[in-house]
Amino acid sequence: MLARHLTSRLLQALQRSPVVLLQGARQTGKSTLVQWLSAHGHKARYLTFDNSATLAAATRDPEAFLAGLDGPVVLDEVQLAPGLFRAIKLAVDRERVPGRFLLTGSANVLLLPKLSESLAGRMEILTLWPFSQGELDHTPDGLVDALFEPAALPDITSPALPRFHLAKRLVAGGYPELHQRHAPEDWAAWFGSYLTTILQRDVRAMADIEGLTQMPRLLALLAAQADGLLNIAELSRDMGLAQPTLKRYLTLLQATHLYQPLPAWSGNTRKRLIKREKVYLNDTGLLTYLLGVDAARLAEPAGPIGPVLESLVAQELHKQITWSQTQPSLFYFRTSAGQEVDFVLENRRGQIAGIEVKSSMGLGGDDVKGLAYLADSLGKRFVRGVILYQGQTAVPFAKNIQALPLTRLWHTP
Repeated sequence: MLARHLTSRLLQALQRSPVVLLQGARQTGKSTLVQWLSAHGHKARYLTFDNSATLAAATRDPEAFLAGLDGPVVLDEVQLAPGLFRAIKLAVDRERVPGRFLLTGSANVLLLPKLSESLAGRMEILTLWPFSQGELDHTPDGLVDALFEPAALPDITSPALPRFHLAKRLVAGGYPELHQRHAPEDWAAWFGSYLTTILQRDVRAMADIEGLTQMPRLLALLAAQADGLLNIAELSRDMGLAQPTLKRYLTLLQATHLYQPLPAWSGNTRKRLIKREKVYLNDTGLLTYLLGVDAARLAEPAGPIGPVLESLVAQELHKQITWSQTQPSLFYFRTSAGQEVDFVLENRRGQIAGIEVKSSMGLGGDDVKGLAYLADSLGKRFVRGVILYQGQTAVPFAKNIQALPLTRLWHTP
């Protein structure tokens, strides 16, 4: 099993909380990780609700089902048995033992209030995303924490990532199954069946809705808007859907972890800020599949590598945050006058770090304007600004703003 950076944090959660939920999109490696843990770091009995007999027993009488389980237990794909959450609450209230229940789910329970409310105060929730670039390269993925450290980032030279090699990474994405398949045509076939399974099974299980046939088109339209601002009115017209219906569909896609919108940062800069969400999907492999582009097309001089590269950085930051010590919140920044920063991270102390993403090999003075504006607006709250670009060397632009090679995102010393 390829080591997952979230493992140590998952084990820590099991040592302090009676219920731990490991959530994430289907096929991100949740079952593989919890089965490994149940045999090694957290000895427990493993049961999956993908097994029809197990699901039937849990659905028929949830309390009796749990009463028949001794010791720690792993319950896989628990969203298929929503009635079990109340029974788990009762069991925990009777006997509160850390690590008693390790659950996995392919639905975001925070967007399914009836499930999350059942275990409020009793359950710790962690998210497992597709492989990070650091997991694939066996590197520690530590940029998020490094941004908030008082020491300067090490000024080292990193190897350049040739454009075609970068394009191949983007098209491969991070889903574990695709790294077992070496032919790109197999990747397209896998994504096709993967989306069919999610839209026909998981979405239908969460909400009995009409119009599931429109979900693939909605995903494709979201992919075409990747790294842009979400325009509900325009999307509603393109889909031919009423806005309340469209918002419900977007919530369901977010609940499956496929759609990962990025909120706007609304700090007190006394400036008029754009407040709409930015559009991102959960994986660049999925994004390029929906866009219908391959590595050769991305690598062309006029290829659409910019939005896909920015999507990669968004995903990598989300992943690193899940195991970071800092645990910052992630946003983007844009004013109505046009000043913007691609990513803004805010820690619990209110300190801010900014990241800009450039797909070019070189940089100019205009590339630092957004970060400089944010630094001037925030004063001491602004800790550090970084421009990730395709060059090889670190370049200082100001005391707390520097350019770094893209690979430093996951190759941080």
